[in-house]
Order: sequence, then C-alpha cells, then structure tokens
Amino acid sequence: MTSDRPLRVLALCLGNICRSPVAEELLRQELQKAGVRAVVDSAGTGDWHVGRPADSRSREVARRHGLQLGGRARQISAADFYEQEVILAMDAQNLAEARRLAPPNAEAKVQLMRDYDPEAPGEDVPDPYYGGPDGFENMYAMLERSAREFARQAQGGQLAGH
Repeated sequence: MTSDRPLRVLALCLGNICRSPVAEELLRQELQKAGVRAVVDSAGTGDWHVGRPADSRSREVARRHGLQLGGRARQISAADFYEQEVILAMDAQNLAEARRLAPPNAEAKVQLMRDYDPEAPGEDVPDPYYGGPDGFENMYAMLERSAREFARQAQGGQLAGH
C-alpha cells in the first residue's frame, strides 16, 4: 500500500445483512482511530438480500455499541477483486466462494476476518442469522477484536502483501 492511496477493504459474508455490515463499520472505525486512510465496504456472496438494509438484530447490536449501520446489501462483483486490496471473508465457506468467484489475475488478497482475531486466529465468525441475540453479541465481539488487530497491523505496515 502506498501512502497516497487509501487502503481498500471489503468485508464479505453470505447475504451482506448480518456479519459483514457490522464488520464494515468496525473496520472503518478502527482504521480511522489508527490513523489509517481507508475505504471500507461490504458485500455478500449471494444475491438474496440485495438492496435490503442490515438485519434488525445486527443494527441493534451495533447501536448498543455506538455504531450506525447505514448501507444496503449488495453482491460481490468481479470488479471488487481489482478495486479492493483486502477482502475479509467471515467464514471458510465465504472464503472458498470468494476464491472461486475471483477472476484471473485478481489483485485483492482474500483471507478470513478472524485471521486477525488474537483469541482465535483462522476461525469462522459463525452466522448468527438463525440464532438468538447472544449470537449477535458474540459476533460483535469477534468482529471488534479482529477489526482492532487488522487496524493495528495496517497502521504498522504489517499487513501481509501490503
């Protein structure tokens, strides 16, 4: 990453209504706190929820922690693999799907969000969609730790491949 160009990061989950919108806001917040110029976005591998706001439970957990989720769900596109520097998938299924969808010579580095979680590197962020409120709170904690560590590494120029 060069200093004149902001870091471009995409949070990726299945439908872009639960995990990735929260990850997007946490990454934006943590990168800003760390003084890292960044453009952060989110998307889903599927198209079921395109145009919809984040799930009400994700909006609620974000609100309780002082975040506002304002985006609308979208599906990842081929352009994302050239426009983004890092695509952070929420789980192994999303990671595999992103790698399958990546066009030839894609430039984005695709990895797991929790590769940056100091408590459980390389683990999935479980999809809380079919569970209760505790799943959303646990999701938030995992994403917050991961976003904070991602920002710390970005600030220190330690992101692999950047």
